[in-house]
Amino acid sequence: MGSVRKASAWLGLVDDNEDERYYDDDYSDGTEPGEAWVTDPRVKVAADVAEERGRRIGTITPDSFRDARAVGELFREGVPVIMNLTAMDAADAKRVVDFAAGLIFGLRGSIERVSNRVFLLSPADTEVVSGEPAAHRSDGFFNQS
Repeated sequence: MGSVRKASAWLGLVDDNEDERYYDDDYSDGTEPGEAWVTDPRVKVAADVAEERGRRIGTITPDSFRDARAVGELFREGVPVIMNLTAMDAADAKRVVDFAAGLIFGLRGSIERVSNRVFLLSPADTEVVSGEPAAHRSDGFFNQS
């Protein structure tokens, strides 16, 4: 029994028939075992919409040099990739960065260091906009002059 119903029963506003709870034995969620749940066809999943519009960003945290292939496959599709190499040892991380440098050279992309051992690989048709801090902006929202 819910707390509102309990409070209503305590105040005497409703009958306290705890034994007469409603159970629907015929309830079915519409899926049989092994059947996928299908949403309303008018509703698009965010990932599908992002893929259609080309607004995807891949994030990869490789464990070893073997995971560099996933970076290359995403980047080759034109998806910007954020590589987080913090989980790798220094030698393998250097190899992955060398691989990424060759990848961006071959596909005319760019590479930027975001932070220590984290890099952004951007395809040729992607513009990376680095925001100027608000304190240094002369036309900004917080302009006090």
